[in-house]
Amino acid sequence: MASSISRRNFLFGAFTTAALTASVALGGCSISATSNGGSSSSGDSSASTSGYRTLDEIKESGKIVIGVFSDKSPFGYVDENGEYQGYDVELARQIGTDLGVEVEFVSTEAANRVEYLETNKVDLILANFTVTEERAEKVDFAEAYMNVALGVVSHKDNVVTDLSQVGDRTVIVISGTTAETYLTEHNPDLKLEKYDTYAAAKTAFENNKDAVWANDNTEVIAFAKSSGTDEYVVGIEELGDKDTIAPAVAKGNDELFAWVNDELYTLGGKKFFHTDYEKTLLSTYGADYEDTLVVEPTK
Repeated sequence: MASSISRRNFLFGAFTTAALTASVALGGCSISATSNGGSSSSGDSSASTSGYRTLDEIKESGKIVIGVFSDKSPFGYVDENGEYQGYDVELARQIGTDLGVEVEFVSTEAANRVEYLETNKVDLILANFTVTEERAEKVDFAEAYMNVALGVVSHKDNVVTDLSQVGDRTVIVISGTTAETYLTEHNPDLKLEKYDTYAAAKTAFENNKDAVWANDNTEVIAFAKSSGTDEYVVGIEELGDKDTIAPAVAKGNDELFAWVNDELYTLGGKKFFHTDYEKTLLSTYGADYEDTLVVEPTK
C-alpha cells in the first residue's frame, strides 16, 4: 500500500484537458439503480465542455450519478429487493438529499473507479476508494471519512500471520486495488492470482484452502466475520501503512470538489459517520472497531 500522504498537497491538481465525454469507452452495461430502488440508465448526456458535469449542471439535471460497489457488503451492495445498501450508499443518499437532487447509483469494480471518473460515467465515486499518490494524479480526492490498511485472511488450517509464511501458496487479490499494488512492489516473489470482482475473488478463495486473500482489512475482516463460521482467520489485520478512504471527483471539477468537502465537514460536525457505522457496520465489526475505522472530517 502506498505510504500515507497529505491530501491537501495534491487535491487541486492541474486541470486535465483530455477529459473524455461520457459516451466514450463505457464498456458493458452496469447494474444501476435510483435512490428509490428503480432501475435506470447510467450517466447523463448534459456535461460541460470539459467533459465532466459541473455542480450547476448536476443541480439543473436534478440528479447526481454516484459510483458504488454492488457486491461488497457492508459497504456497497444490492439487497434482495434490488436496492443499494451499505456504508458508502448511506453517504451517497445523504449527499443527494443535501444537494437537493436524486441519486443514480452506478455499479463499479475496483479497477474501474478512476476510469469511470475520467470518462465521465459518474460524477462522484464512493466505493471504498483508498487515497494514493498515483490515483491522485488522475482524480481529485476530497476529505477522508474512513481509515484503512491492508489485511490478509486465510483458512483456519493454514493461517498466515506473516507474509514470509506464504511460500509458493497463491495470494488472491482484486485487480486495481492497493493490495495488488503493495504486494507487486514489496513482495514481487509472491504468486498473485488476480480477479476483477470481489465476488470472483471471494469464490476463488473459498474454493482453495491453501490460498490466502489480501485486500483492505475492512473487507477481509467483514468477510471472515460474516461467514458465520470459524473457517476463516484474519491472521494479518494491518499490513503496510495506514491509509484513508475518501470520495473522488474528476480531475479539475473544482466546484463539485469544494461542495463535497463542505458537505463532509458539515456531516462530520453532526457525527454522521458514527451514525452511519452504527447503522451499517456495527453488526459486522462490533463497537470495538468504530473509533478505529471512522473519521469525522473537520477543517
